[in-house]
Parts: sequence; C-alpha cells; structure tokens
Amino acid sequence: MSLVPSHRPALAEEVTNQLRGMIQSGEWPLQEKIPAEPLLMASLGVSRGTLREAIKALAHSGMLEVRRGDGTYVRATSEISGAAQRMCMEHTQEHVVEVRVGLDTQAARLATKNATDDDIAVLRELLKVRRDAWFAGDYPAWARADWDFHERVALASGNPLLHQLYVSFGGVFHDDLLRQQRKAGFNGIPHEGHDELADAIEARDEAAAVASVYRNLDFAAEWLTH
Repeated sequence: MSLVPSHRPALAEEVTNQLRGMIQSGEWPLQEKIPAEPLLMASLGVSRGTLREAIKALAHSGMLEVRRGDGTYVRATSEISGAAQRMCMEHTQEHVVEVRVGLDTQAARLATKNATDDDIAVLRELLKVRRDAWFAGDYPAWARADWDFHERVALASGNPLLHQLYVSFGGVFHDDLLRQQRKAGFNGIPHEGHDELADAIEARDEAAAVASVYRNLDFAAEWLTH
C-alpha cells in the first residue's frame, strides 16, 4: 500500500505564521483574548484540527495561553519573549532585578552615545504621561508609560539585539511595576532611573546615566521585597 504525502504539517505551519503575525503586529494585543475558533476557522479557511495545531504551537512557545472553558489569550509578542517569561516564573524577583541591572546599565551606557534628538523627545513625553497617569490614579497607564520609557532607552542604545532581549522581559517587568504599586507608601514617580536618566542621556553623561539606573533598581529591589 502506497502512502500519500500529507500537506497538513505545511498548512499548520502556514497558519501558525499567520497567527504569529497578528500578534506581532498588535492586531491581537497582549493580555487580550483572541477571536473564537469558529471565527478564525472561517477567516483563515482551515479546519478546526489545523487551527488547533497552530494554536498549540504558539502556546508551547509561550506566545499564547489556552484557558479551558474561557478562551485563548496573548501572553507574549515573540517566542523569545514567551521563553523569557516562562524562565522568570522559575526564579525569584531578586534574580529578575539582577538581570535588569545588566540590561538597563548597558542600555543606558549605549544610549548616552547613540540616542537621537527624537529619542530624547519621546523619553520626555513618556515621563509626562507616566507622571500624569500616576496622579490621576490610572495605574495601568502609569505602568505602560514606565515600561515604554525603559524600552525606549533600550531602543536608543542602537543595539537591536539588546533591545530585543529587553523587550522579551517586558511582561515580567510590567507585572513587577504593578506589584510594587499595590504596596502602601510606594512612590510611583521616582526621579532615579527616569528624569535623571533622561537628563544624563541628553547630556551624554555615561557615568551619571549608570548611577541613576543603579539607584532606580535599588529602589525597585527594596519594594519588591518590602
């Protein structure tokens, strides 16, 4: 009996790539539920089995999370981000902060050399959004602006690999911010690692930038263990 080659794996891979593209483009935002199976099957023109293979592959990579009886949610924007978040779950918050020391200080050093005027303008605007959101009590918006500020510093470093690595930890860093915010007495708008860092980057002062990062992460470490 001769076997007929199956094209199912190739089709499932194609659908996986399509779903990945929807996540990476932002069409399916982080933490949001993706469309239900019937809608996806109709829009993609595939069977339930093929769709489930694609979703299973992205769930295994950490980009999606399947909740029985509820739906499927976006958990990361790339495989490296999904892997980073899974690894962080296996380690303490102190370990995460120690990793941030390496990433943040190197990003700050390089940003003092490579940041453009546009980068600095964006950093200033994000600090304003962050400050306004904190005083308005809009803590999700505050956390997003805080994270976007640090991510922009990483982008301003001019090192695309460092930026990609930094972005991969975004979900973990964002959750840590909200965890700190819920603690009584927490100051959500410290100048260390934010206003001071923007000033140092604009002044091209590497030593001041690194010192500000250290002060900010010492502050974060204190509140994570408070």
